[in-house]
Amino acid sequence: MVERRSEGKKSHGAFRSVPKTGVIYVMSEAGRHGYRPGDPGWTNLGQGQPETGMLEHAPARIDAISITEDDHEYSPVTGLWELREAVADHYNRRYRRGMASQYSAENVAICGGGRTALSRLAAALGPINLGHFLPDYTAYEELLDLFRLFNPIPILLDPRRGYAFSAGELEDEIKGRGLSAILLSNPCNPTGKLVGGDELGQWLRVARELDCAMIFDEFYSHYVWGKSIEEATAARYVEDVERDPAVIVNGLTKSWRYPGWRLSWTVGPKKVIERVASAGSFLDGGAARPLQRAAVKLLDDEVTDAEILAIRERFAAKRQMMMSRLQKMGIKLDLPAQGTFYVWANLSELPPGLRDGMDFFSQALKRQVICVPGEFFDVNPGQRRANRYSRFKNYVRFSFGPPQAELEAGLDRLEQMIAEVAQAQTVGA
Repeated sequence: MVERRSEGKKSHGAFRSVPKTGVIYVMSEAGRHGYRPGDPGWTNLGQGQPETGMLEHAPARIDAISITEDDHEYSPVTGLWELREAVADHYNRRYRRGMASQYSAENVAICGGGRTALSRLAAALGPINLGHFLPDYTAYEELLDLFRLFNPIPILLDPRRGYAFSAGELEDEIKGRGLSAILLSNPCNPTGKLVGGDELGQWLRVARELDCAMIFDEFYSHYVWGKSIEEATAARYVEDVERDPAVIVNGLTKSWRYPGWRLSWTVGPKKVIERVASAGSFLDGGAARPLQRAAVKLLDDEVTDAEILAIRERFAAKRQMMMSRLQKMGIKLDLPAQGTFYVWANLSELPPGLRDGMDFFSQALKRQVICVPGEFFDVNPGQRRANRYSRFKNYVRFSFGPPQAELEAGLDRLEQMIAEVAQAQTVGA
């Protein structure tokens, strides 16, 4: 039996029960059912990790990192200067060519993985109202509760509208709720909704006019599907890198397919970077020096272009295959993924017993397939909406990050599972 997320929250002496993020929860439950990393008998469609091996047309994978004598010393909390410069140059060359205002190394802070970067930002926020969207990345839930200075305020997105949210609606939310900052993943994890092009430019205009800080979690910026071929980044639409209230978080985890490196960066006004660095001085202390030096060459334009091309060729095919097969099983898609490597699956038309995301997850585990129930993305800091019905109970998130053969094996099992449940109900009717 799968333990539901609301159970087992007793404290241990002085220590509270710390909630697991959605992915950690499902991986823990899978472990209880016999899953071990690398086990060929299992299909992991839950964890948000891209395949990390060599792809056709991709640059060679880094297989060795040299360590110099200096690497045994601490790294600066803001990161090695050469990597900060490389990140700034990367954004200027690709997204700000010809613009008067350019990023410098002082507009960049390097740290461990994305959650570390977001924790630094959260620790640096003042006593404000911070907006966040529903649904969004599961780790935001505890992050937005841990730092109690600011007040997290949910902004509801409507599945019936494909999770669309206009610049006018953004303006209304900022004014009506007194928001000083907004945190969002773009493209969105889990829905795959992308705010890009002129629409993203309008969002930045609203933020600029109302002085509302926009914190963009852009870890899936290279995973953009459909008509758009541009990477999804707010950096294109920032007019003044010091005055515009735009902060960008990205790194090597997804867009360069090096999740094990746990290396990220924050890009924004110098005053914000100074505050982020101060938070990093007591939160994490900085990223590993050897990995930072090795990362510099990954930001070369030729390397980046080749990696993006390879990602789009391989992952676009996997995306199409997964969406097609899920729909044939009777699973609805509110929105075909415009970005990320996830499919946000609506289970409401499946046979009874499989319509609840937790029930579907439990049944899939019996077939050695892992997914993430949708209710984990109903970000609820501090469980202020405790015991309230989640709008996303009838959803699960599937990842098409794994290799093609693993995806096909998992989808075969899910198809068989749905057919068996439907047949059993027909016989018992």
